[in-house]
Amino acid sequence: MSQGYFLAIAGNIGVGKTELTHRLSTELGWLAYYEPVLHNPYLDAFYADMPRWSFHLQIYFLSERFKAQVQIGESPLPFIQDRTIYEDAEIFARTLREQGSMTDVDYENYESLFRILVSFLRKPDLIIYLKAEPETLMRRIASRGRASEQGIDIAYISRLNRAYDEWMQRVRSECEVLEIDTDRVPLRGETDAFRGLVEDLKRRYPRQAELKLGP
Repeated sequence: MSQGYFLAIAGNIGVGKTELTHRLSTELGWLAYYEPVLHNPYLDAFYADMPRWSFHLQIYFLSERFKAQVQIGESPLPFIQDRTIYEDAEIFARTLREQGSMTDVDYENYESLFRILVSFLRKPDLIIYLKAEPETLMRRIASRGRASEQGIDIAYISRLNRAYDEWMQRVRSECEVLEIDTDRVPLRGETDAFRGLVEDLKRRYPRQAELKLGP
């Protein structure tokens, strides 16, 4: 059975991953998997006390995203994923350890489990990396008004931004990456940039039109 195209949307908190995932899924007729944030039982507790709940939160995300990527690997349909499993380890767990919010023992156990799990998974065909300045991200986080995120500070967002840029340098040797600076390239609404992205994806993967869901 042939596999459908696997597009991943990566980027920091508040950068616009979920909105872009939804709009591309609608435009292209591809399946979408959204990040399991709103139903995460650890998220509120984590933002209130990162050292206490960081390991629990990361294990939850790892489990949920692994299940999603197993489905991706088995599906013949094109698929868009809102945040990759790799970001859990490369960005969030790494940053939590570096800032002292995850112990070395917990990080090593998490990293070992992560490496075992991802060895069974296919990599994305393309990663769209959305980025923005920390000040922009803080405004977007505030505007969407999620109660669990109101304690996020700009220092944490800045550390995550640096971790993303460092990861992008490493991941380009393994996957194709399309980087979009959302401070300069507006994707929200019916902009030329958004239409151009849709047409670019159609040109890159024309056979996926035959596999999309629905009429």
